[in-house]
Amino acid sequence: MAKAEAVKKRAPVKTRRSPVGASPGTLIADPAARRSELRLTLISPEKFKTIDKASIDDLNTHCDNWPVVWLDCTGLANIQLIEEIGRIFNLHPLALEDVVNTGQRPKVDFFEDHAFVVMRMIDDVKVHRYEQIAVFFGRNFVVTFQEREGDPFDPVRKRIESSMPNRLRERGADYLAYALIDAIVDSYFPPIDSASELVDHIEDEMLRSPQRHQMQQLHQMRRGTNALKNVLWPLRDALATLIRSDVSYIKAETKVFLNDTLDHSIGLIELVETQRDTMTGLIEMHLSLSQARTNEIISVLTIVSAIFIPLTFIVGVWGMNFDPETSPWNMPELRAYYGYPSALAFMLVVAVSLVAFFKWKKWL
Repeated sequence: MAKAEAVKKRAPVKTRRSPVGASPGTLIADPAARRSELRLTLISPEKFKTIDKASIDDLNTHCDNWPVVWLDCTGLANIQLIEEIGRIFNLHPLALEDVVNTGQRPKVDFFEDHAFVVMRMIDDVKVHRYEQIAVFFGRNFVVTFQEREGDPFDPVRKRIESSMPNRLRERGADYLAYALIDAIVDSYFPPIDSASELVDHIEDEMLRSPQRHQMQQLHQMRRGTNALKNVLWPLRDALATLIRSDVSYIKAETKVFLNDTLDHSIGLIELVETQRDTMTGLIEMHLSLSQARTNEIISVLTIVSAIFIPLTFIVGVWGMNFDPETSPWNMPELRAYYGYPSALAFMLVVAVSLVAFFKWKKWL
C-alpha cells in the first residue's frame, strides 16, 4: 500500500510569461509565490560563515571580503529583492526574468562575467515534489533561486562546514556551482530506484493475478517517466554545454568533475528509458493476460453450451405432446417401463462422448 501511494498524479507545470509587449527583462511575480528569504554563506579556505535570514546590507558588507560567496534565495515573491540581488552581482535581466517565470526548460546561458543554469530539482524525495532552480555563478559568487524551502543541498552544506582539507572551500565558485548541480542530478536516483522497485512489485502481482488498479498505476508511472525524460534530456545537453564552454570563470579541473555529472545524467536517462520500456511492456502484458483470461472464460462457456445444446434438444424432443395410441411413430418409448432412466443414460452418453471428442481435438 505504501508503494502504491508513492505514485501520485502530478499537476502539469505551467510557465508564467510576461505580458505581451512588456519590455525584455520585466519581472512579474507569481501571486502564489512564496515569501523571499536569503541565506548567505561566506567561504574561504580557512573558514566559513553562514547568515540565515540575511539582508541586502549583509551582502553589501561581506561580499567583497570573502573569496567565495553563496547566496541562496528561497521564494520568488519579492521582485524588488530579486532585482537588487541582480544589481549587486550584475546578473543579466533576461536571466532574472527566467528566474521568476518558472517552468523553464533546463538550459545554460553564458554572459560576460557569469553563467546562468536553469534546472528542475526534487526538493522532497518522499512526495516527489519538483521545482525550478536557477543557478548563477561567476569568478567569486554563486547565487541560487528556489521556488520554496527544501532542497538536496544539505550534503554540500555539511561539506562546507567540515574540517580541512576541504575541496569546496579551496577550489572556488565554479567548483561550488558544480557541487550544487551534481547534488541536484544525484537527487533523481532515489525516486527512480523506488519506481523500479514498484514496477518489479507490480510485475510480480500481475503474474499472480492481473487487476485493474495495476493498469492505472502503470499509466500514472509512465506519465511521470515521460515528464522525467523531458527534464533529463535537456539537462544532459546543458551539462554538455557547460563542459564545452571556454569562459574563463569555469576552470579546466572543474570541467572534469562536470563530466562525471554528465555521466550521471546519461545514466539517469538510460534508467528512465529502461523503466518506460518495461512499463510499456507490462501494460501490453496486462492487456494480453486480461484477454487470455477472457478467452479462457469464453472457451469454458462455449464448451458448456456445446455439451448442453444436444441435451436440451433431446429433452425438448421428449417433451413434445406425443400420443402413442394414435400411431406407433408417436414416441412409443414414452410408455416404456425404463423410459426415464434410459433417456438419462442416453443423455449421459451424449455428454461423455462430446467431452471425449473435445479432448481428442485438444480443445480441453
